[in-house]
Amino acid sequence: MSNKLHEGKTFSKINYANKQLVNNEFSNCRFADCDFSKANFSNIDFVDCEFESCNFSLTVLKYAGLKDVHFKDCKVVGVDFSSCNDFLFSVKFTDCNVDYATFHSKRMKKTVFMNSVLKEVDFSECDLTEAKFLNCDLTRTIFDRSILDKADFTTAVNFEINPERNRIKKAAFSHAGLLGLLSKYDLIIKD
Repeated sequence: MSNKLHEGKTFSKINYANKQLVNNEFSNCRFADCDFSKANFSNIDFVDCEFESCNFSLTVLKYAGLKDVHFKDCKVVGVDFSSCNDFLFSVKFTDCNVDYATFHSKRMKKTVFMNSVLKEVDFSECDLTEAKFLNCDLTRTIFDRSILDKADFTTAVNFEINPERNRIKKAAFSHAGLLGLLSKYDLIIKD
């Protein structure tokens, strides 16, 4: 991966753990079974790219551009997405482990998280308008001063959202999920 511009390429089984990639842009590329753990992808642009079965644990993405990037069956633990370039930031996660990641202050309208585990993720001050958390585990995930208008939490579990500290107008919840909205009141709910 030494060229500066990569278009329409497939990268498979690359071990880039603990390495730094500089002066590269990837457009319409696919990455499969790659190890990018603890790699430094600062200032790298990924446009219309797909990552499948890749390890991104503790990958540094400072000022990286993520535009229409789809993570499938990836381990994305401890990644600071808040340091990514804001311009056209757009990601999607399917069947991923996104534990301990931070998206603080990101604009993530219509972002889809599907069949993923997002334990202790920081979504404080994010705009998650119309985001979908489909079959996701949100244990100890932080929503603080977040915009969750029209977000879909109907199949999400283990979340706690304080309606007094977040905007949740027309957000969707299941009956069981209502407990996650009332937890701050320390109520006893009986069937």
